[in-house]
Amino acid sequence: MALIILAHPTFKKSFANKTIIEELQKSDLAIEIRDIAKLYPNYHIDAGTEQKELLKHKTIVFQYPFYWYNMPAILKQWFDAVFQHQFAFGSKGDKLKGKNFLPSFTVGGKEKEYNVLEKHHFRVHEFCKNLEQTALFSQMNYIEPIYGYRTSLADGYTEEEIRDTAKEHAKRLITRLASLK
Repeated sequence: MALIILAHPTFKKSFANKTIIEELQKSDLAIEIRDIAKLYPNYHIDAGTEQKELLKHKTIVFQYPFYWYNMPAILKQWFDAVFQHQFAFGSKGDKLKGKNFLPSFTVGGKEKEYNVLEKHHFRVHEFCKNLEQTALFSQMNYIEPIYGYRTSLADGYTEEEIRDTAKEHAKRLITRLASLK
């Protein structure tokens, strides 16, 4: 079974992430979803509970919107609280060893804007080094992220276009999860 750590501060208003979660729920995959923004609206993460949930699963998916070239604050707070010394790292911190670490996120803009000659200057995967290092440091198997572009109304996409993009993203995620069983 895969654990989905959903980290979207305004999930009810989301088109892309909501569609991805809906598609995952319709699939035949065994998943558990933890909406951490809903569980911890005040950002007081219960590290013990979250650690117990992590221990139950082989694959952990981090599902979120790409905010300012990074994860939303609630997910950063979650990592800070949960990936503790002697749990995720340290001389006895091997509790996550061998588990799969799979980032899955939505990007509002166009793919072509993420390169050295355009406004964002870097390709999206270059912003993922902190995720990769977190997985490696905690002895997890880093799985290349699944992400999709064109998922924001603010960038001029329609709800229908965003949902179509999100459904394609969900298909790729479902396929990847099925391959990790």
